[in-house]
Amino acid sequence: MPTRPFDFPNAAGDRLSGRLELPVGSTRAWALIAHCFTCGKDNKAAVRISRRLAGAGIGVLRFDFTGLGASEGDFGSSGFSHNVKDLVAAAEAMTAAGMPPMLLVGHSLGGAAVLAAAGSLPGIHAVATIAAPFDVEHALHQFDPAGLAKIEHEGSGVVAIGSRPFTVRKEFVKNLREQDQGARVAALKRPLLLLHAPLDQVVGIENVTSLYLAAKHPKSFVSLDGADHLLSNARDADFAADMISAWAGRYLPAMPPTAASQFDAEAEETRLGKFQLAMRAGKAAFIADEPESAGGLGSGPTPFNLLSAALAACTTMTLRLYAERKGWPVERIRTGVTHRKDKGAEKPDVFSRRVEIEGAIDEAQHAELLGVADRCPVHRTLETGSRFEATEAGWADAGPAGGQAPA
Repeated sequence: MPTRPFDFPNAAGDRLSGRLELPVGSTRAWALIAHCFTCGKDNKAAVRISRRLAGAGIGVLRFDFTGLGASEGDFGSSGFSHNVKDLVAAAEAMTAAGMPPMLLVGHSLGGAAVLAAAGSLPGIHAVATIAAPFDVEHALHQFDPAGLAKIEHEGSGVVAIGSRPFTVRKEFVKNLREQDQGARVAALKRPLLLLHAPLDQVVGIENVTSLYLAAKHPKSFVSLDGADHLLSNARDADFAADMISAWAGRYLPAMPPTAASQFDAEAEETRLGKFQLAMRAGKAAFIADEPESAGGLGSGPTPFNLLSAALAACTTMTLRLYAERKGWPVERIRTGVTHRKDKGAEKPDVFSRRVEIEGAIDEAQHAELLGVADRCPVHRTLETGSRFEATEAGWADAGPAGGQAPA
């Protein structure tokens, strides 16, 4: 998905560093995600969940809280209430930029923060938390005991959180202990989705039980069975994002209809990286790019990947139609295509195909189907060549989109 920077000031005037994950094509709604305690916007789970939501048409802002990552300010004196104000500032900046958030997503202490911020954000339609604590004070369990004791006694001290040193003031600790999350959850008045791993070793499962009991309906719970607290396994992060997307669909606007295009395909620069393109073909939207070795971001298929994909798709469709016309019991067809260039040859471009056909067919039928592969329209187009009209300037009406059906 396309990604671009989005920095904004917090209530104290510090610059907070953010990244927008943008859908390709139509945007259904905008979301704001809060990362786990001390993690930052580039935490693997935050990045993966944001991009997965963007793939479902939901644009997402992820950002570093005050004093973390690339954001300005002092983390050790900001406190939980300051994090909540950061979320409000982020939502206001998104709204001012024409991207008003409707969905809040928070991970761990970020989940507690979105629950606290929702009351100040009337435009929020739904809230989802992942591995969130019921008591905000639970974050103090991340402090090493000696460092916490020094803060209590001397007013400030250095504590190790996730093996990183942070200078924390007594006001920070006091602020964590003053939060009443139970009352906030009871007064949320928003649809709430709670996701939690039963064997979470950092924030125990009893926390989500307390949150669920405190919340009013509509409320839902999804078990992240087998996941750890940080969702370090990509499959767990993807599952969480898919559950959030499916659940939030009830509370977010419907996806805008895709306008008919005058072209069979469109490509537009995202201005992210040297080659990344926002592509549209039919009703599908996706990214095209070049590999990192060629100066791209490696974020999508290359033009020759797409050309090979067209041949693979056309071959598979052509074989399916032929098998159905014959009444043969073909269950599944899979086609793989590779492309290479033989320098010095009269026709240097060479395409190779491998076709796998599942079903109760005999050797003669199998051989006949392989022979039919050469009759697919894309194969014929590549084999015989094409004519090109002169390239025109502008985006004038090109008439109805064309296209050729499989043989």
